[in-house]
Amino acid sequence: MSLTATARIVAARNDRLPVLDSSGALALRRTRAAGPYTRVTRVGVMSAPLNGDRLVVEAEACDGARLHVDSAAATVALPGCRPGPARYDVTLTVGDDAELRWLPKQLISARGSELRMHTRVELAATARLVLREEQVLGRHGEETGSLANRLTVHRVGRLLLDQELAYGPAAPPGWDGPTGLAGHRAVGQLLVVDPEFDEHSAEPRRLADTAVLTPLAGPAVLVTALAPDALILRRLLDTALTELTTAVPCGRR
Repeated sequence: MSLTATARIVAARNDRLPVLDSSGALALRRTRAAGPYTRVTRVGVMSAPLNGDRLVVEAEACDGARLHVDSAAATVALPGCRPGPARYDVTLTVGDDAELRWLPKQLISARGSELRMHTRVELAATARLVLREEQVLGRHGEETGSLANRLTVHRVGRLLLDQELAYGPAAPPGWDGPTGLAGHRAVGQLLVVDPEFDEHSAEPRRLADTAVLTPLAGPAVLVTALAPDALILRRLLDTALTELTTAVPCGRR
């Protein structure tokens, strides 16, 4: 029998958290935050997702809210004994003058697992977003499972970003070749959306040998990085985040 688990977060102004609801493998806890954020942390209570499982997370930062969501440990996709891929669906909504920092730890695709993940984001005109995704293909010394990861972002009802990446045995040929990951086993992206980029746009550039910054058609930038392991990947993305947030005028924050 497959597992279904749902978690829902709603943050409001003045550090209020009117909704914090979770079940099964998705356990949420309010934790101490630095700065003006309401912080919620996902903690592990059981192994998930396994093949056939369905996980659903919904997080909303209402108008004027500041929400920071992270996780206590990495998420490991495992094969289990059920048929069919696991699904992990995330929906993020950010209202006017609100900010959501979505910073979970990495997702590890273990050998034999099959996971389809889709993150959907809806942003208001003055919303701000920091979203980090990290995938590690296989645990130490093992081959990767199959992973398909899609990110769809709308701002004021208009499409800002829609991309899908696939790795492992079920992915199209060439995913690990010279025009794909080229042997790297950690891949990540950092999306920063801020209305200030309308006036202070970032220039496209290479941040490292395997990391690039790309401005989007909107007040947003996307950083994509490859690395041999999770530690180096995190350093690349953290450096990029520091650079991007300090580039925004101090009075804005």
